[in-house]
Amino acid sequence: MSVLSHLEPKEVFYYFEEITKIPHGSGNEKAISDWLVNFAKEHNLEVIQDKTNNIIIKKPGTKGYENAPTVILQGHMDMVCEKNKDTVHDFEKDPLKLRIEGDYIYATGTTLGADNGIAMAYALAILASKDIPHPPLEVLLTVEEETGMGGAMALDGSLLKGRILINMDSEEEGKLLVSCAGGVRTRHILNIDWINAPQNLSPYVISIRGLKGGHSGMEIDKGRGNSNKIMGRILNDLLNNIEFELAEINGGSKMNAIPRECDAVILIDEKDIEKLEAKIKEWDAILKNELSVSDPSISVSLNKYSAKVEKVFSKETKEKAIAALMLIPNGIKTMSMHIEGLVESSTNLGVVATEENTVRFESAVRSSVRSLKYAILEEAKTVAKVLGIELIADSDYPEWQYNPNSKIREIMIDVYKEMFGKEPEIYAIHAGVECGLLGEKLGGADMISFGPNLYDVHTPEEHMSISSVQRMWKYLLNVLSAIK
Repeated sequence: MSVLSHLEPKEVFYYFEEITKIPHGSGNEKAISDWLVNFAKEHNLEVIQDKTNNIIIKKPGTKGYENAPTVILQGHMDMVCEKNKDTVHDFEKDPLKLRIEGDYIYATGTTLGADNGIAMAYALAILASKDIPHPPLEVLLTVEEETGMGGAMALDGSLLKGRILINMDSEEEGKLLVSCAGGVRTRHILNIDWINAPQNLSPYVISIRGLKGGHSGMEIDKGRGNSNKIMGRILNDLLNNIEFELAEINGGSKMNAIPRECDAVILIDEKDIEKLEAKIKEWDAILKNELSVSDPSISVSLNKYSAKVEKVFSKETKEKAIAALMLIPNGIKTMSMHIEGLVESSTNLGVVATEENTVRFESAVRSSVRSLKYAILEEAKTVAKVLGIELIADSDYPEWQYNPNSKIREIMIDVYKEMFGKEPEIYAIHAGVECGLLGEKLGGADMISFGPNLYDVHTPEEHMSISSVQRMWKYLLNVLSAIK
């Protein structure tokens, strides 16, 4: 039974609901990609499916637009798969369970995938239409955007003719995105020299909890605590005051998320336990004071560790691990002098993971200025050199620089003013979007990004405004009709 069939525009909500029936988490896009191929064939449209499952569907311009410049409508087909702990849902095979609450569409207990299912729905509705005026179109839908823009990285730009690109992966109505940061992932790899755990020591776990975390680009300016860096400060203090052994450090789960939690397992002589407890209480108070505005719920706790600890880091490994936590760059590095309030360069130590023979320190480096991105990378290399550990840098993607002569921006501003009686907000973000990569692949396309209002994306509370989808649909159609 359809949940959205009564909503207008029918075609947009029909395709959005169809998309939610097909599992399409990042890395699992084959089914949705094949479905898009079948859609194109059913509508007698040219379609290209590349080896990574990216999709390009081409449609000629309508009458009067045959010679207009080709426009690329672009989005990504993968979604972030998150669910509540008590939700029974298999993202590999189950359709999403949609519901409507007032002006909003939700999935029940899971992410909705409006990021970026609405882009696909908009594009498919236009491709299927027989009466919407538009210039020649190339619809580009990529894979693995959420996990490193793998589809955009693998794209063969020569498959596309268009040099005007409208990205539909923005989440705030009335805002036109015109620039974004580039990035690179760094991984410091510390080889562990294991030694047998002393039998006379007791295992404890130091835990950091209660931090807000957030997106390492969008929330890096909020001053929120980074659990991994905080653990470095605590362990460094203990190193100078108490004898202990270190068995493991684990914090954060994604390099592009500010880590909220971190645990360190240590071994200590029971005669020093009161001193250790006092230190942990001291740090709990220090951090509650430092982060009273950004993270008022932070807590640092000490508990007995229930599992048996067979081995610990050698003295040298322990000291290097703690030094790495202290020295690996983190946080805002520079602010833009061109756009007020915009973070220009930053880095986030998002993951610390103790593995079988290594400790991995994984960071997301971002900058809208290429030279500054590589300056942070050089800092990371220097840390690795000084500590004698390995550095791996990969997933390097380019920034999208502001184009002062963008024609599509002027068209979209003019149409917005005519429709809504006010100017849209022109903005840049300190996060990566596919436009940076796609601009490089296409040899300098004129690009812009817009979208309807989405809320709480990447969480089970993700929801999409129905009325905003309707307004931005009309806006998109008016923009396309203005491109001649």
